[in-house]
Amino acid sequence: MSGALQAGYAPPSRPDQPAPGRRWLVPAAVVWAVLLAGLTWWSVRHDPPTVKEQRTLGEAAPVVDRAMGRLVAALDDDAWELTPVRVARGCRVTPLSDGATLTRGLDVPVPVGSERALLDRVAQRLPADWRAGVATEAGRPRLRADAGEFIAVDGRVVADGLVRFSAATGCRPADTELVELLPGHPVGPELTAALRALGQAPPPDAAQVAAAPCPGGGLARTVGVTAGAVPASLAALRPLGAVVVDRPELYAYRVGSVAVLADSTGGKLRLVASTGCAG
Repeated sequence: MSGALQAGYAPPSRPDQPAPGRRWLVPAAVVWAVLLAGLTWWSVRHDPPTVKEQRTLGEAAPVVDRAMGRLVAALDDDAWELTPVRVARGCRVTPLSDGATLTRGLDVPVPVGSERALLDRVAQRLPADWRAGVATEAGRPRLRADAGEFIAVDGRVVADGLVRFSAATGCRPADTELVELLPGHPVGPELTAALRALGQAPPPDAAQVAAAPCPGGGLARTVGVTAGAVPASLAALRPLGAVVVDRPELYAYRVGSVAVLADSTGGKLRLVASTGCAG
């Protein structure tokens, strides 16, 4: 065999000798990894969250509380009730990690037929950056808004004459245990007067309260008690204040800044007194 090389033919490299272009792959990969780690470190410490999973349930809960205060402040002389915090566990933050969803509610009973007017009024009074709007879905009006930090605000008609507002976190990492109700609150004069008018004694144990921070300071709160058997009529409450809603199973009235609601729909008499945000 001739040892001469054909013109234009390059001899193959030895197996232990890398091609010149490949010599830069390992250093370039190392530099890229260091750069990516640095950018990630900076982003975690300086950039706002871009998905809700970057905020834990404990971090999102105060945003939900403030949203409820905003909703209360958007009401007029309505009757209303802050409902207990609901925490639903078992959702998936990622395929490998569990999470939980926190929801707070605000129930507003209104005369039948005025549900849309309430939703429109509240939407107009919410902050502009919430982008609140009311549209018709499945034949009923519905309010949607964004309270920021991935907190969804919703308002819908859940029954004739009952509008329910809510603020929810979506699925988040569950990093804390949350107290759903604050026990030990005194019943107060408004509930005491309502109980006596209906022939019920004030309960021996203290009432429970749900609260939310008002935009201008202070707290909006609902104090509630469950009394005894349902009375034959709620008409005995009429002399106690200015009527807001008058139905056989539900009666609501106002005493100054306090809204009192008597509800007998659950088979037991339930009374709540709610104090809103000043101004």
